[in-house]
Amino acid sequence: MKLLNQKGNGMNKAQRVVLITGASSGIGKATSALLAAKGWRVYASARRIESMQDLTGVGAIPLKLDVTDQLQCRAAVEEILRKEGRIDALVNNAGYGSYGALEEVPDGEARRQFDVNVFGLMGLTRLVLPHMRAQKNGRIVNVSSIGGRLTTPMGGWYHATKFALEALSDSLRTEVKPFGIDVVVIRPGSVSTAWNGIAKENLLAVSGSGPYGGLAGDMATILETAGRRGRWPMTPASPEVIARVIEHALETNRPKTRYAAPCHAKLFLFFRWLLPDCVFDKMVMQQISYLSKQRRVK
Repeated sequence: MKLLNQKGNGMNKAQRVVLITGASSGIGKATSALLAAKGWRVYASARRIESMQDLTGVGAIPLKLDVTDQLQCRAAVEEILRKEGRIDALVNNAGYGSYGALEEVPDGEARRQFDVNVFGLMGLTRLVLPHMRAQKNGRIVNVSSIGGRLTTPMGGWYHATKFALEALSDSLRTEVKPFGIDVVVIRPGSVSTAWNGIAKENLLAVSGSGPYGGLAGDMATILETAGRRGRWPMTPASPEVIARVIEHALETNRPKTRYAAPCHAKLFLFFRWLLPDCVFDKMVMQQISYLSKQRRVK
């Protein structure tokens, strides 16, 4: 980071402080473990603090934090500042996928999806920004998805939150740049985590029967297998792969505005850029039908 890497500023690598959300599993936990091993002072946060106790073994500090609870967020930021005197980086990783036909997803669930993936994330960001501005440096890493640039059926509300996150990140980047603060977006593709299983359960609960039942069943089949290791056109990455990308985004002096990983994520984003909407839509639906049939045969 710009000021932290300059000589003679009285700072060293071990003194850099990062707050990571959604650290109870998957990308958040892998990132917490990696950064702690690299000498960062890591505050790993999630709603389920018991799921992060193993991180204490690598030096990370677990924090109970629900990003939709502004009182908890404020208390967490104040605790870190009281103990460390600074926050050098924020990794906004907490989030989930609410799947179901747009016609059938209840209003309350759609709002909750935005509360977690957008409003909670931005609320925590707004709490750390005054301190980063005072330091005249900082880095905010927002974990989006390739689903923030392209869409699949049954994931409309989830995609809407990630599209919103991309736009907010772009605006925020230009606003805070004069204060020495960088904003970086990470776009993971398929990753081997519990995310897919949760999304599948939500999908079947909302649209598993009724007019969208057939398509929901196809998507559920894909979600069930997409997070597993094995033969798959977009072979899922381990959370550690994305953690290394986040580490690079934090460590490099001049980060890109966006990083996509693994390789299939870059490929899908390329096709989304290259193909007209109608052609891309047709390709997506053909792939859903083909992959779902392949899984059922197996």
